[in-house]
Amino acid sequence: MNPPGRYSKIMLKKIMHSQFYRKYRSLILLCLDMVIVMVSFVLAYMLKINFDMSEFDNGIKPRLWGVTAFVIADFLFFFWVYKIPKSLWTYISAKEIFSIVKAVFFACLTLEIFVTLTYREAQILTAVVIAGVIIIVLMLGGRVIYRALREYEYQRSGVPGGRLRNALIIGAGDSGYILLKGITKHKYYQARPVGFLDDARAGSIVSGIPVLGTIEDLALYVAKLDIGIVFIAIPSLTVSRKRYIIDSLKHFNCEVKVMRRSVDLVDEDEDSITSKIKDISIEDLLGRGEVELEQDEISEYIRGKTVLVTGAGGTIGGQLSREIFKFHPKTLYLLDVNENGLYMLEQDFMRKKRQEKGYDDIAVISEVLSIRDYKAMDLFMRETKPDVVYHAAAHKHVPLMETRPMEAVKNNVIGTRNLIDISIEHEVERLIMISTDKAVNPTTAMGATKRMTELLLQSRRNNGKTKLAAVRFGNVLGSNGSVIPIFKRQIETGGPVTVTSKEIVRYFMTVPEAAQLVLQAGYYADKGEIFVLDMGEPVRILSLAENMISLSGYRPYKDIDIIEVGLRPGEKMYEELSWSDEDTEKTKNNLIFKNHIHYVDKEKLDCVIDELEMMANSDIDRKTMKEAIMMGVSVDYSFVTERHS
Repeated sequence: MNPPGRYSKIMLKKIMHSQFYRKYRSLILLCLDMVIVMVSFVLAYMLKINFDMSEFDNGIKPRLWGVTAFVIADFLFFFWVYKIPKSLWTYISAKEIFSIVKAVFFACLTLEIFVTLTYREAQILTAVVIAGVIIIVLMLGGRVIYRALREYEYQRSGVPGGRLRNALIIGAGDSGYILLKGITKHKYYQARPVGFLDDARAGSIVSGIPVLGTIEDLALYVAKLDIGIVFIAIPSLTVSRKRYIIDSLKHFNCEVKVMRRSVDLVDEDEDSITSKIKDISIEDLLGRGEVELEQDEISEYIRGKTVLVTGAGGTIGGQLSREIFKFHPKTLYLLDVNENGLYMLEQDFMRKKRQEKGYDDIAVISEVLSIRDYKAMDLFMRETKPDVVYHAAAHKHVPLMETRPMEAVKNNVIGTRNLIDISIEHEVERLIMISTDKAVNPTTAMGATKRMTELLLQSRRNNGKTKLAAVRFGNVLGSNGSVIPIFKRQIETGGPVTVTSKEIVRYFMTVPEAAQLVLQAGYYADKGEIFVLDMGEPVRILSLAENMISLSGYRPYKDIDIIEVGLRPGEKMYEELSWSDEDTEKTKNNLIFKNHIHYVDKEKLDCVIDELEMMANSDIDRKTMKEAIMMGVSVDYSFVTERHS
């Protein structure tokens, strides 16, 4: 037999989860608030007359009926204006408190004016002030008590199907405080906050939870308090500090979540901040976040212009298109042979135009077209007349191009020559090409063909019409076919995670970061410059694999093993961003460097490319084809007449 208290709780839960309550919740809460209003006015007036009931016989009773009617209409109106019945009592926050205070204040002010003009009754006027204070105290008190009881019940009952995990919050500022309140309400976190860590507030107490120490003490308290989940509530935390946190937790089976954006104590409530809490990703440990751009410079050559992006269906081309879209071109052409990627990108833009204002005037047009097809490309450029071209179309997968080097020539070299020559012929203002660090001292067919495209660009530098530039960078986190998605799939299937070599290192950059820097470098384009992006510190692939396993909630070498499979054909142990004979200088942007230009003889280079094209279209074997490509970009190539300007 259930005790009375237990029975009352069960009945209350049934009522609150009933269809009737859900349908009429706002009306029920409004009635409760109006009961508080009426009780407050009765109590205020009784206090004013010292509970002397004889005052009702002195002509006041008839006036009270008129005042009561006005009070009901008055408070109903202002409660409706400030949406008081819409706010959930469980989630009472600063916004709801201010709304209640404003609603009661203006309702009482209106009532004071009404009483003054109608009755001129001092006792009623004074009672209005007292009643206003009582209403605010009772409304807020009821909500705070309800919220406290819900949080207490949550802490007692735990999570259905499992126990609450002890949680640490890194950051005891405004975001940490609001996150603390959010965690106590959301059962899907399965977390019980037991402490904060903060470098500046160690030893203090936040909402009853102690700040145990600094971030340096993380491993100590994770072990001591049996922590199951760590929340990083410092959106501005540096990448190096995030790396330190992950390294500290490497030997613990501990989940980590991070706050993506900062919040304001007044403007944000707990429910909205929890939506900003995400699983920490490898991008958080490697990327530098959003890049500071010279908005005016980029807008100068994009806004109101017709822009073409080749390879728009790929990772880089798609992100470039999204970044360009923000600068309001007149028309954005998306070109690719990958119709599925192109269609999905176009749908993203259509959705953005529906959801956000200010983008309706941008025409987004998709075209399924190959840069290999000279005649089709020429017709397309003649009809669309783009002002700016971003060239991201390329075969980039190293092992696949090793088996089919002739396809790398057809697409990367011939296709790029088509695009550059057609752009110059149709007087495109600016063409920016995406290159790769694999074009430096290339050991693969893909890298060699990308180096050939850089030389192609420089051979057309003095065309008098089109500004040309290439942007060279390393691996992009999360791009199609990159190591990150491969590791993720291996971890999801239980491992092992395979690395080519435990000593191999690579440069990494996030997709948005790369796209933003390409846009900025495009402003500096002139006569075939090659811009090199600052890729930060090189990363050991082994460390990358270990961190990804840890971030997935597993322990490297215990839960998921890491095995070495050896370098692939043509793969280098260390990637390079510049040739030894390339002189580099800084641009205005500290993350973008410019290599001095090689003077390339156009006719001699075209002869080499024509020969490669003829071989690619013949029955030549892949080994001979690759040897011809590598010979074409060897260090003593004859078509470079002068090394740099």
